Amino acid sequence: MKTENCISRKEFLKRTSLGVCAATIGLPALSAKEKQTSDIIQANRWRLAWQPERPQRLSAVTHQLAQRGLSGEFGRSLVRADWSFPEVQDASLSTLQKYALAAMSIARNAPLRILPGELIVGSATLLESAYHGVPLLDFTTYRIESTSHTTLGFEKVLKTGYKGLRAEINERMSRGGLDDHGVDLLQSMLKTLDAATVWQQRNAELLEQQMKAASPEEQMACQALIDTLKQVPENEPRSFREALQSLWSMYAFQRLMGNWPGIGRMDQMLYPYLRKDLKEGNITLDEARELIAHFWIKGTEWIGTVNPTGDAQFYQNVILGGTDRDGNEVTNEVTYLILDVIEELHISDYPIAVRLNKRTPEKLFRRIAEVQRFGGGIVSVYNEDMVIDGLIKFGYPEEEAREFTNDGCWEAIIPGKTAFSYWPFDMMQSFFRALHLDKEQETPVEYANFDSLYKAFVSELDGELTNMHQVLDNAWSDSHNAAPLISMFVEGCIEKGRGYHERGPKYSVNGIHAGGVTDVANSLLVLKKLVFEEQYIGLNDFVKILRNNWDMSEGMRRLVQNRFAFYGNDDREGDAMMCKVYDDYTALMAKVKDRNGVLRPCGISTFGREVDWRMVRRANPAGGKIGDILATNCSPSPGTDKKGPTAVLNSYCKMDFTKCCNGATVELKVLPESVKGENGIRALVALAKVFREKKGFYMHIDVVDTATLIDAQMHPEKYPNLPVRVAGWSARFTTLCKEWQDMIIQRTQQVV
Repeated sequence: MKTENCISRKEFLKRTSLGVCAATIGLPALSAKEKQTSDIIQANRWRLAWQPERPQRLSAVTHQLAQRGLSGEFGRSLVRADWSFPEVQDASLSTLQKYALAAMSIARNAPLRILPGELIVGSATLLESAYHGVPLLDFTTYRIESTSHTTLGFEKVLKTGYKGLRAEINERMSRGGLDDHGVDLLQSMLKTLDAATVWQQRNAELLEQQMKAASPEEQMACQALIDTLKQVPENEPRSFREALQSLWSMYAFQRLMGNWPGIGRMDQMLYPYLRKDLKEGNITLDEARELIAHFWIKGTEWIGTVNPTGDAQFYQNVILGGTDRDGNEVTNEVTYLILDVIEELHISDYPIAVRLNKRTPEKLFRRIAEVQRFGGGIVSVYNEDMVIDGLIKFGYPEEEAREFTNDGCWEAIIPGKTAFSYWPFDMMQSFFRALHLDKEQETPVEYANFDSLYKAFVSELDGELTNMHQVLDNAWSDSHNAAPLISMFVEGCIEKGRGYHERGPKYSVNGIHAGGVTDVANSLLVLKKLVFEEQYIGLNDFVKILRNNWDMSEGMRRLVQNRFAFYGNDDREGDAMMCKVYDDYTALMAKVKDRNGVLRPCGISTFGREVDWRMVRRANPAGGKIGDILATNCSPSPGTDKKGPTAVLNSYCKMDFTKCCNGATVELKVLPESVKGENGIRALVALAKVFREKKGFYMHIDVVDTATLIDAQMHPEKYPNLPVRVAGWSARFTTLCKEWQDMIIQRTQQVV
């Protein structure tokens, strides 16, 4: 790419601000900026030695903003909402009224930030928001929790604007039939919408103030942006630029109020506006890419806040590709522009999931691979045919199943219609109880054969699930978690006069998620072979070894680890045991699809809990000791998958994932050397196609060298932006706590 110092001032401003909608107030004089351009570009081309050269399509100003965001500059500038808000202690006000008043106070008092060169404006600047609390209501004695693990109906509101949302609320109130609580909820919705409008107006007013010190060209750019803020999100967007700003403004105010929703099917909701602009000659693809890049940069604004699970875990997921509710392919120019931006800026704060199907274009397979080879695990994939079939089998209408997104990690939900939560548990504990390992005192274990032992395990698992269902019977009841802002974006809440946490949405879901499934299957395989079939060791003798944490039995432990082909090696016996455990778990869950109006889908996940569970687990027959980090999600246990990624996928895809519609993911950590050049791209494409054709559910591939991770753990200052896939999200590796870093390091390194 040519640097900008060989073009005119006018042309430079046009390229870096699109000539129509950039707030370029405060930029240094062009002569100084021209001298900096090459350095800016080079600084943002930082890459590891094994990474290919990144394309350079975006302007120097965009790269500069990305660098500032990735550095944590904006996250470190967050402040607390420390102004007076006495209404929180007013006993005469309902929780909903307090929320609406807090929203207005935040809208009027939260600090604003509009940066030189920004094409998209509006920032969630309060520290409580990044800590998942509602500012002003995040107190020890009076706390209203914010909401995450959901994807809102942004597409619907984008089409109508806040004006349409107000009309819907007012129409429902005019029909009557609401109880006092319902009226209170809808009134608080209207007041919260007013607060969102006030916040938008403040941003426009700040731009008007900044214009006074601007050059004529900068004033023109500012005025265009002011006009956009006055149009959206109050009204429907008239252009692609307005659509992007409208989506960000809606999303940013949710974030400002402490909510962490997913964004959803961004290419589907934005493409009609881009298509219109392209047809009318109002925008070029290069200009559209620049705008999307600035939307992506906005997602970095919380980098630098403290979070032991990484500084990118804010659930702001984006879904690309797949089919729409009518069965038409969604993939379009916006899909590819977003992938372009990720490839160039390597911003991991919006985890991307691409929906693959039988009609996925070859071009999309290739672009996914080209982005994945840079590492970071930023782009993952669904096999949407399996996901949709599972949702239909569970009971969702086909047209709604086709619209699925995720909740902020990778559980499949219907966007804009679902209140979601999940209940995780460690299946290993049911296994330990079957062997009496839950008891402090040694208790003899008597099973005549393997079938008797397995039956006892299933009985323990059934009891565990029964207890969880009983606990969850009280979930999604009337709640003190006022959520008028998020509720108005979810279908059902306005009509029923009930909030997100009060079973107002069309679907309230509380999934039960099992962890440790892989380790249970591996452990059962060892017992089946060594104890019952070969009678190599007695069951009680083996249990005693486990009680002693394999102490003085290292030879036996190594025999187990080296002899068995566990799940993940495309081995008949190892995979058969995994499928058996999986089938029985999903069959038990299928007995209860809903209770008390709450759906109960099943899933398999750990989401990093294997780090916490390791110290409360016993040693296991597959060679694991107390403290070992074992299998993540639906992946093989670390180090047990020895035959490459294709074998892992073959094992994984032997399960019928239509039985587990809330999801089960497989992770692959791929050696960078194996995906270099054209052959490497083809290898990644082949993996994606194997995953699709063999009917997997969800897969994420992280291209990263284990040696690099170890070096980054020892020298974090050398790796300021080394993203890795954690579970349903990516995070910069050096911001993770050591235990989570160790978990990622221990994943098996695969060669494709």
